[in-house]
Amino acid sequence: MKFLDLAKVYIRSGAGGNGCVSFRREKFVEYGGPDGGDGGKGGSVWAEAVDGLNTLIDFRYQQHFFAQNGQSGMGRQRSGKDGEDIILRVPVGTEILDEDEETVLADLTYAGERVLLAKGGNGGFGNLHFKSATNQAPRRANPGQECIDRTIWLRLKLIADAGLLGMPNAGKSTFLAASSNARPKIADYPFTTLHPNLGVVGIDNTEFVMADIPGLIEGAHEGRGIGDRFLGHVERCSVLLHLVDGTSETVAEDYRTIINELEAYGGELAEKPRVTALNKIDALDDEERAEARAALEAEVGGPVMMLSGVSREGLDEVLRAVRAQIDEDRLRIKEEANAEASDAEDAPWQP
Repeated sequence: MKFLDLAKVYIRSGAGGNGCVSFRREKFVEYGGPDGGDGGKGGSVWAEAVDGLNTLIDFRYQQHFFAQNGQSGMGRQRSGKDGEDIILRVPVGTEILDEDEETVLADLTYAGERVLLAKGGNGGFGNLHFKSATNQAPRRANPGQECIDRTIWLRLKLIADAGLLGMPNAGKSTFLAASSNARPKIADYPFTTLHPNLGVVGIDNTEFVMADIPGLIEGAHEGRGIGDRFLGHVERCSVLLHLVDGTSETVAEDYRTIINELEAYGGELAEKPRVTALNKIDALDDEERAEARAALEAEVGGPVMMLSGVSREGLDEVLRAVRAQIDEDRLRIKEEANAEASDAEDAPWQP
């Protein structure tokens, strides 16, 4: 299945049905009176997050979604039928943007969440609605409300607890394959990963979701290489795991390149908690390990972990460190939610 994380969609709600002008006509009934019914309501367009989807590929083959119009009213006081709604089923983590690709209309972050994108038009009143003591034979009816046309963008940001960062061939896919049941493509040339991969990682009887995105190179924010278009998939992560290739001759420069790209991307991505690890230590002897670790720690300004995705050396220690950061982030979010709830309870009552 092809991975697609951005799609342009055209939607239209249903127009309301027109009201009817009709008068009762029956044999031997002298005073018939108005009996025109109201028009039906047009269908609305909804978006709903559902489980089981991790790509927007369905919207590559169908971009137009038009809800049904409401039926016009009829005589004998018959109202028109309401139009049927249209539901866009999208993966969890989908952002809905306006046509300018900047204004966020909705962010669907859990299964079952729904948002109204285009409301259907109300049906018009028939002439029966306007009957009164002073106007017993009204000859007017309202037209139904018009439909709403709009163009929206769907942008998918995968839901993951931890995200993998690094230069091409830093060993991210190998690490994901070693720590989970995911089977990403692994090869000895750059950019083997062309789209994000998700894996469920288990450590100490706990599980969390890790996302692997294509590697970044210098100038990615300017479109070099694959660019930074996949960085949005790690925006929701609690912690970033930065893997640095230990066999590289420019360990410190490789680390700085990724940090510069995160800062150029903007937002809160550069401020997220990070765990830095020196990868591929199975290919280094003790002296080379110490030299590479010292150079990287001098650039990071903090501790650096050591691991090998091939030999699994240091793998569990890195996963425990990542898991600890995830637990801290969840605890922080829980405390903030409790504080907001407490403030709401303490607020003075208002009618």
